[in-house]
Amino acid sequence: MSILPALLCLGLSLGQKTCEQNGILPRPTIWAEPGPVIPHGSSVTIWCQGTLDAQEYSLYDEQMNTPLDTQKPLEPRDKAKFFMKDIYAGTYYCKYLSPVGCSEHSDTLELVVTGFYRKPRLSALPSPVVTSGGNVTLQCDSWEGFERFILTKEGEDNISWTLDTQSNLSGQVQALFTVGPINSSHKWTFRCYGYFRKYPNEWSEPSDPLELCISGPIGGSLPPPTGPISTAGLQWPLNMLTGVLVALVLLFSLLLFLLFQHRRQSKGKTSDAAMKDPHPGESIELDPQAAAPVVPEDVTYAQLNHLALRRETNALPSSPSENPPDKPSVYTALAIY
Repeated sequence: MSILPALLCLGLSLGQKTCEQNGILPRPTIWAEPGPVIPHGSSVTIWCQGTLDAQEYSLYDEQMNTPLDTQKPLEPRDKAKFFMKDIYAGTYYCKYLSPVGCSEHSDTLELVVTGFYRKPRLSALPSPVVTSGGNVTLQCDSWEGFERFILTKEGEDNISWTLDTQSNLSGQVQALFTVGPINSSHKWTFRCYGYFRKYPNEWSEPSDPLELCISGPIGGSLPPPTGPISTAGLQWPLNMLTGVLVALVLLFSLLLFLLFQHRRQSKGKTSDAAMKDPHPGESIELDPQAAAPVVPEDVTYAQLNHLALRRETNALPSSPSENPPDKPSVYTALAIY
């Protein structure tokens, strides 16, 4: 069945039911799943929700102002869905028909299709690391010559910012978005798109995602722009430095203790060796009182000439004038009884 006959049949159906707008009926609501921004070539489901007494729902293209599709309500009959496999970027709204007439049309739904142009580049100035409570500047640029950039924040809030582009010194077009205040309550991930004013619902491919890193309280200094930084503040480096210093102090103290023990043991061994094995020519000083022997009473000492003891008893010296050699005398004790 072609589109034109279907539209004619739909128009005849609505005309036969005399769909007169009734201001008493509440306006329906419209939304898209998985969202209003759809990659080129993907499908989308558009929902229209009205009242429980709705008999049918119709989807309209705002530019054509004609119904694109009409669906019977789903249980509990308060909404209908429109599955679109071949989606077209544009503005849509919906209405519903009830026994008392037609409702007003819903708010418009801007259905955006991405992938018509090459992706732009998104970066943070001066760095993707932001202090909690501060602002950040995000730059989106491209060689495509877009007339506008749109910055989107991923998440449930679906926040977006739109700016006209400006040419930079390199010949690119760019836009600078100031975002903030930034807090650590949730993730801050962004993408940007480029498009032309004549086709506001046909966007480029999305840029690579840019995730901000939140660190420190307000008033802290930002780290230098060294690229992607996994940061947990300065507490970890300070703790590591303190631990290294404490370890060095303990190691130095241990080395001093071991050196002292070694020198002490060396001195002890030297003293013991000197007491046990004195060198020739060295004398050992003793306490005179402790070393002095006890002299017994009634003891007579006699001096003996060891030369005379070695000679025969009948041998005489060769010369009476010959002096005995200078040798020490030997004494012995003779006991007198």
